[in-house]
Amino acid sequence: MPSHRNVIIAGGGRVGFQTAITLDDRGHDLTVVERDPDRCDVIADEYVATVIQGDASNPAILEQAGVESADVVAGLTGEPGLNLAVCMEAAEMAPAIRTVARIDSRGREAYGRFVDETVFPEDAGARVAVNGIEGSDVRTLADVTGDLDVVEVRVQEGAPAANKALREVRFPTGTLVVSDDDGDRVAGPETTLTPGKHYVIAVEPDVVDEVLNLLRG
Repeated sequence: MPSHRNVIIAGGGRVGFQTAITLDDRGHDLTVVERDPDRCDVIADEYVATVIQGDASNPAILEQAGVESADVVAGLTGEPGLNLAVCMEAAEMAPAIRTVARIDSRGREAYGRFVDETVFPEDAGARVAVNGIEGSDVRTLADVTGDLDVVEVRVQEGAPAANKALREVRFPTGTLVVSDDDGDRVAGPETTLTPGKHYVIAVEPDVVDEVLNLLRG
């Protein structure tokens, strides 16, 4: 897959539009297919993508969008079934294309059989909201996929692991301290967990509470 991608986005709503803006900032070529003419006008005014008004599940519209030369098609409408249909049609028309479908939380396993990648934006949004509610002591990195949590934790004074080197702390299985306290180096056995400093940690969901207790008390 080239670093510079030709991407078709089906759906120019909140998720599709923001995705297009971000991808445009990163230098990719974009085509957005959207049914609502008013949304098409909004997207066109931002000059972030070629905009086609129409139903992306219509093969003729996908052909117009250049599916045969595209690297990726992303179904990002609010209708998971439509997103799946778009991806499956695109894969039939251009077998080498990468397919990405926005789903709901109930469809992750089933949809994974038919597309290369599934996304559930509401999950990331919830993580960002939790970050704001809980403050700066623990922040979930919102763009992580799957069930693994990657969190940034500030060590509290008096916590069981405070002022100890990693080799001295018995973290539960399913925990990996990724960065040292300045974020410039990968953490090692000699890394000391200094109170007031932040550390990036990958942790499986069922041991999150145990890890936080070690770091925050």
